[in-house]
Amino acid sequence: MKKILLIVSASVVALVAIGAVVMWFFLGSIVTAGVNSFGPKITQTKVVLAGAKISPFTGSGTLTGLEIGNPTGWSDANLASLGRIHLDVAPLSLLGDHIVINEISIEAPEFNYETKLVNSNVAALLKNIEQFTGGKDPAKPEAGGKSVKFAVKKFRLQNGWVRVGVGPAALKLPMPPIELTNLGTAEGGITPDQLVVAVMRSVTTSIVSATTQAAGKIGGTAGAAAAEALKGLFKK
Repeated sequence: MKKILLIVSASVVALVAIGAVVMWFFLGSIVTAGVNSFGPKITQTKVVLAGAKISPFTGSGTLTGLEIGNPTGWSDANLASLGRIHLDVAPLSLLGDHIVINEISIEAPEFNYETKLVNSNVAALLKNIEQFTGGKDPAKPEAGGKSVKFAVKKFRLQNGWVRVGVGPAALKLPMPPIELTNLGTAEGGITPDQLVVAVMRSVTTSIVSATTQAAGKIGGTAGAAAAEALKGLFKK
């Protein structure tokens, strides 16, 4: 009898372990496929996520190799390479349509900032995203399904870099850190495109802040003029 109990117990433990491994890769595949499918629709650019690992038990996970291409009319370079993104998700919320993310942390991302008169690639990307959001009711689910909403308690982006210009002459500058709190918590969750818009507005501000500070440090009339031009571009 004891041997049978031991065999049964060992079998249960083995099944749980196998199930945990399967769920680990299953959730990662879902996230990767979701980003690669939905991302280009939101940004109207290339969006590629290399991989994702999320634990169904702890809710912690890592996204790797996320790249966002430039909008149409700009260089062939990527607009952003985010490298590694750490997630801390409330595990039970993964089972519903209101996913609570305790923290999103992006470490050492790189952005390529290109400008043309009164426009920039970052502004063009934000315009694409806002057009996507404005083209439909983001709170309305697709036919036959439910809309998935997110609440992000904390968002951090730190040690980022922005490369101004194209080619060997591009200037690499440090970005001011970004920290946002309680995105969508008061509203009972926001849709993925609304979340992207909220984050990208702050990213745009940080990128322009880095470039205007650098222009101001050049000194003299040229530096002041460059700073004013960049400030005007951001307002536009």
